[in-house]
Amino acid sequence: MAQIQALVQTLKKQLKAHGKTYTDVAHALELSEASVKRLFAEQNFTLQRLDSISQLIGLQISDLVQLMMQEQPELVELTEEQEKQIVSDPLLLMITANVINCLTYEDIINKYSIKPTDCIQKLAHLDRLKIIELLPNNRIKLLIAPNFSWRPNGPIQRFYQQQLEREFFQCRFDKESEKLIVLNGLLTKTSNLELQKKMQQLANSFNELIKEDIPQPFDKKYGNTAVIALRQWQYSLFDEYLKK
Repeated sequence: MAQIQALVQTLKKQLKAHGKTYTDVAHALELSEASVKRLFAEQNFTLQRLDSISQLIGLQISDLVQLMMQEQPELVELTEEQEKQIVSDPLLLMITANVINCLTYEDIINKYSIKPTDCIQKLAHLDRLKIIELLPNNRIKLLIAPNFSWRPNGPIQRFYQQQLEREFFQCRFDKESEKLIVLNGLLTKTSNLELQKKMQQLANSFNELIKEDIPQPFDKKYGNTAVIALRQWQYSLFDEYLKK
């Protein structure tokens, strides 16, 4: 239903942009203007009528759908309260992390020992949060923007930082799939900002690779976590040597 509403709104915008009125649509459909107004109010179009209206403004139905998709708002960040909801529910957090990584309902069910009803319930929760749109047959449409991120120092970021401290660095980073680089040096503020831009470019590349790998078989993909951090900091171990 939400997609039908969005498609009709896009159609109305395109009619207005092309200078077409309900009267023009009525002539094209061979209906009264009152009938056309009722069609739009009830959002009850056959494909044939939708195609006829689209042709009136030089579009195909596929063009109209593409325009609708472009107009859909994408989520950039959750509220503090929404993040609290997710982080307080381990199953919801796990499913959230997986759908953001473009896993399907079937992927999640096959990968984890959870009940299908529990999975659907959590997906419905994410639908209410506007992270996804839960479509028929439990298909998942991701609604987050390419630059979506957790809130800085928010509930989920704090949770992951705690996990990083406990688990992530308990590793030798000597396998083929692992790499650790620790850099230390003096930088000006300008150089620091330039390095931050390069870090963001690397993060964007990471996200693009995730998208490119979506068509690959699920059993050929593995969870990867990259930690990219930069701050003006030195070891507290050296503090005792600082001049007071």
